[in-house]
Amino acid sequence: MSEATSNDDVAALPFEVALKQLEDIVARLERGDVALEESIAIYTRGEALKARCDALLKQAEARIEKITLGADGKPTGTAPLDVDK
Repeated sequence: MSEATSNDDVAALPFEVALKQLEDIVARLERGDVALEESIAIYTRGEALKARCDALLKQAEARIEKITLGADGKPTGTAPLDVDK
């Protein structure tokens, strides 16, 4: 990854792509064969990817909770699964 690579695209990545990129970054850093400047750049991208994965997981969890949790423990109705759309 070059310094010209921006982390702006991370916000649009689907979970699976973000997770794969994060796994690749962790593997590269663990090998220890990356120059210092590149290590800093890919670590920064890794932080952005982790935040993206966390946010997507929280969104999915919130949608599931909205479907399954009611005051009596039963489904609350017919609200659409994708509330953002």
